[in-house]
Amino acid sequence: MYDRGTFGNYTRWAVVFLIIFVLFFLLVPSYQTVCTTGPGN
Repeated sequence: MYDRGTFGNYTRWAVVFLIIFVLFFLLVPSYQTVCTTGPGN
């Protein structure tokens, strides 16, 4: 693990943003399918 100042902070933020993007792309399609197939329509 690299923990040397700016590079360590950059890798830490890269991992955080990667997790956010993965959760976003996993939740958005499922959320749209729930809305389109829900009792509202």
